[in-house]
Amino acid sequence: MMVPHELDERPAGFVAPNLSPDGLELRPRQLAEGVYALMANEVPKDNNGLIVGEKAALVVDAGITPGIGRHIQDVVASLTDKPIRYLVNTTYHGDHTFGNTAFGEDVTLFSSRANKAAMTDLAREKRLRAESMYGDASLDEVRTWRRPDVVFDRFCEIDLGGRVVRLWHPGPGNGAGDTVVHVPSARVAFTGNFVLPAGVTPMALIGDPVTYARSLRAMRALMDVETLVPGHGHLGSAEPGISAWISYLEHLAAEVNRGKEAGTPVEEMYETLPKWGIEPLPHAPESFRALVHSLHKLNILTTYRWLDAQRAAVTRGG
Repeated sequence: MMVPHELDERPAGFVAPNLSPDGLELRPRQLAEGVYALMANEVPKDNNGLIVGEKAALVVDAGITPGIGRHIQDVVASLTDKPIRYLVNTTYHGDHTFGNTAFGEDVTLFSSRANKAAMTDLAREKRLRAESMYGDASLDEVRTWRRPDVVFDRFCEIDLGGRVVRLWHPGPGNGAGDTVVHVPSARVAFTGNFVLPAGVTPMALIGDPVTYARSLRAMRALMDVETLVPGHGHLGSAEPGISAWISYLEHLAAEVNRGKEAGTPVEEMYETLPKWGIEPLPHAPESFRALVHSLHKLNILTTYRWLDAQRAAVTRGG
């Protein structure tokens, strides 16, 4: 299965999110009985999740190193005596999957088929995540990449005993295989990089904001969700987060295309195209505002390159 991969080009002056595990602590937030958001003590480092049933527990994402994978298991042990039987990767990105190797063979790893297909080049993935390590050498301990044991194309359901968890692949978004972990009884969705609450831009790393917006519409139609637990950042309401991202992505596609038609250089678009309603929350620190602006520039670049590829494909077809 061939899948589109993340663009490794970056705008000049790009500010990568700091994902170093140094100093990372996961702090539980109970959202419903047996449903926990494991929130990073420092934004935008990776969040995780825990869902507990009568017979087993499920963990959402494994962290950026095996050491963080072990930390997740320690946090889980402080919350429940139910065994971890399932682990779900919301994306193939290393900050969500490099910790997979810390989980034993008795833990079954699930994700979308497209995520597994993307997990082929460990060296490249480590190189891409290194920009977010800020000198931290922890990725040196990542020597193997455990891939999913069970994959699905669109939908999968796991019964933990008295609690059902639904796994959805609504369509390509941040990556080709974004997986949403939905707990219907709690109206909670663990979304990885696919969608975050209002106040931060998407990361359209494979370009194609048109399909990304369509995938978000599918999520909104398929899942009854009140609370988003994102892979990075703060907890928040599903709305206006999902609708804000749909609007942003549709404006992004239209305006970058319009700029290309007019011959506007991509570097000029960085400074002239607005964020179309995406603004950091009032209390957000300046470093977070800089990250939001940097991600907006990256989205303009990935969309610009995606449009280049679409036009090249049309030319070849003609």
